[in-house]
This record gives sequence, C-alpha cells and structure tokens, in this order.
Amino acid sequence: MLSHRHTLNNNDDKELKILAVDDSASMRAVLETTVRKIHNTIVETCGDPLEALKKCQNFQYDVVIVDYLMPEMNGVRLLSHLRQLDTYRSIPIIMLTSESDREIRMDALAAGVNDFLNKPFDPFEFRARITNMLALRIAQRQQARLVAYLGQDVEKAMREITLREKEMIWRLALAIDARDGGTGAHVSRVARISHRLALGLGLNEAHSQLIYLAAPLHDVGKIGIPDSILAKPGPLTLEEEMIMRRHVEHGVKILRDGATELLKVAVAIIGGHHERWNGSGYPSGLSGKAIPIEARIVAVADVFDALCTARPYKAAMPFETAFAQTVAGSGSQFDPACVEVFKQLEGELRTLRVDATDHFAPSP
Repeated sequence: MLSHRHTLNNNDDKELKILAVDDSASMRAVLETTVRKIHNTIVETCGDPLEALKKCQNFQYDVVIVDYLMPEMNGVRLLSHLRQLDTYRSIPIIMLTSESDREIRMDALAAGVNDFLNKPFDPFEFRARITNMLALRIAQRQQARLVAYLGQDVEKAMREITLREKEMIWRLALAIDARDGGTGAHVSRVARISHRLALGLGLNEAHSQLIYLAAPLHDVGKIGIPDSILAKPGPLTLEEEMIMRRHVEHGVKILRDGATELLKVAVAIIGGHHERWNGSGYPSGLSGKAIPIEARIVAVADVFDALCTARPYKAAMPFETAFAQTVAGSGSQFDPACVEVFKQLEGELRTLRVDATDHFAPSP
C-alpha cells in the first residue's frame, strides 16, 4: 500500500515553518491537521489577517497559506502587503479560494501569488502542492547559502588581489626613491601628508585612501632618467633639466593603460603634480581646477617633504623654512584650498618628520 505521507529532501535538517491564515476556526483545524502529515514541518495558524501581517513583519515563514475571503483584509490585500516586505519578496504563497472569478485570480497573480487551491480541497492534492512550495523554498535557501559562500570566496580573492596590488606599488615606489638617493621615507611621508590633505579638503575616505596608495608613484617615471642626471651633485644644465622633466611623460606611459581606479588616480597624480596653479608648470601648462585634485594635493605634499629631505645633490631645509616656503606658494604654485588645509596640519607635520617610516605601509 502506498503511503500518502510526503517527504522533502531538506539537507540542512531545519524544520520548515508554515503560516496558514483563515478566519474560519474549522478550516484552520483542517489545514493544521493536513500540513502536519508533511515531514519536517511546523505549522502555525492565524484567524486575523492583520495579526498575520504583524507576525510576518517579525518572522520569516517558509510558506504562507492565505484564504481569499476574510474580514478586515482579503487575501489579495494581505498578499500585496507581504510582498512589500523585503523578507517576503520570494517566499512561496498559496491562496485558498472558493471563488471561480477570473478577475480575483488575476489580481492575486499580479500581487505575487505562487499557486491556488480551490475550496473544498482534496487533502492529497493539498499536501502535494504544499510539498512543491516547500521544495521551492528549500532550493531558495540552498541557493542563498551558495551565493553567500561564493561571495565570501570572491571577497577573499579580491582582498588578496588588492593587497598584492598595493604591495607592488609600494615596492616599486621604494625602488624609485632609492634611485633618487632616498630610503623610502620620502614617498611614505608624501603618501601620509596627501591622505591628511585629502580628508581635510572633504574628500571621502575611499577617495583619500586611493590618493594615499597612488601618491608614492608620483615620480615612478624617474626610472627612465639616467643616473648621471638623477644623482648629479650640482645644479642641472638646461638640457639636463629638460631630460629630467621627461620623467612625467615616462611615468604616464608606464601606468596610463591601467584598468583599476588606483592606477587611474596614479596617472592623474603623475601627469599633474608638476603643474602649477597659475599655469606656469609642466608638462601641459594646466592651471587652477583644470589640474586634477589628486595632483594638486600631492604637489603640496611632495614639494614640502622634498624641501625637508636631504639628497646627494642638496641639503635638507629646516622645517620652519620649508613650511613657510610651501605656504608662500599658495595661489601661484599651489591650490590655495590645499595650502589652507596644509597650514592646519603644522603640528602633525612636525611629528611626521620625526616618526617617518620607510617600509611598506598599505594603509595610513
């Protein structure tokens, strides 16, 4: 003899919860008795659609059964309210009705019903339809777990890729700084000062972080400059100065086809950090806000720290002198807004000069 007890392949062993809403006490009893014959389910009944809506606002059932004809609120209205809840946008819902009116069914379908059962219903057909809806719900839960699992894997992979990108940028920046006679402290300080300037100008943390990470590459183009010019102990000739200026062109060429936002910001910095607010800079003679904001920020940080930093071809300038000279460049060499923020950071800048770091620093 065949058993009419329905079973489900529910791999997570979590009991499935069903809410049955009907204003008839006798019908609720029939629904509860019928549903209990489905394995691994818990059924809860409710006679008031308004109360049922409150229950659903506080708890997510796996399947909802609603009668059409009820006082206060009919089944279509209850269904519409449920579908407006984020937690019930895809929950299977079955409507019970003794109505054969096509318009009612069309309204219910428009509101998001998944299936219908006519009253009076056959218990076996009822259990079969409920079992199908529960199987749909199980599939939804399994898919959600899979998406979450894959999302964690993707997120982990993206974090690793981002970290590698950051590390490669800093290693390259340290190598370039070493060619220019530095230890890496200069690019580290430029990055930190740039980050503080960006935040002070009102840029959001994500944008400021990109500037922090890209700033150390501002002179990456010096890889194409001969050592005889890069480390020359005395002043450069006019011809040598023109060759030195080409480091901007070299740097842009190295990174200009980068696909990530980080490399795009780096290109903006490289190409614009030697431009001047008054248009007298190079390589394009840009002025004012035509210079990318990232480049305007790094220009202030780079010049100030370069003035304070000893190189084989020059001595370090005292902090006070370098600070005053940078401030004096407001409106001519530098964006006045950047300089205003720079002035407010004097105390931090003094500390930074003492606590300079020369190692890989992926975050400020």
